[in-house]
Amino acid sequence: MTGKILTLVIVLSAVLGGALMYYLQVYGFYDEVTPLGVEDVQLTTVAAGVPEPILFENFKAIDSNSSPLRYRACFTTPLSEAMLTETYVLYDDPVPNVAPGWFDCFDAQAIGTALEEGRATAYLGVPNIQYGFDRVVAIFPDGSGFAWHQMNVCGEEVFDGNPPPPGCPPRPD
Repeated sequence: MTGKILTLVIVLSAVLGGALMYYLQVYGFYDEVTPLGVEDVQLTTVAAGVPEPILFENFKAIDSNSSPLRYRACFTTPLSEAMLTETYVLYDDPVPNVAPGWFDCFDAQAIGTALEEGRATAYLGVPNIQYGFDRVVAIFPDGSGFAWHQMNVCGEEVFDGNPPPPGCPPRPD
């Protein structure tokens, strides 16, 4: 009888622990981002090399204090693809991060496939928005846009325990 009770306690603990872990990963650490205004969507200009706000509508975003990689945003912009590609810095090797299922406007697989096939273009939003992470913005020809944070070369080296490569800002303390 004691063995059955002990087994039941272990199984219930495992189920409750698993359910709690699932909730925390999918819902618990995410917060909806309150739009701040024109600064919410920015792209880095080719001419000055600094981020500047672009026109956008229908902004929706989530973020988390637990990791800079948890940022995701969806929006629309009236700007043309021709103007964007001539004015803003393109981003090499964009890889969108999967968003929780409840944030249904952001489909990382569809965005990634469109980027690979050339049906969307990725731009550098804000470099080193947090040390080692860039904000990447992908925009489709129809004006739908998506943003996420992606580890950059500086972050890859420093977080592996190496000194920052040339051209990186100083490592934070």
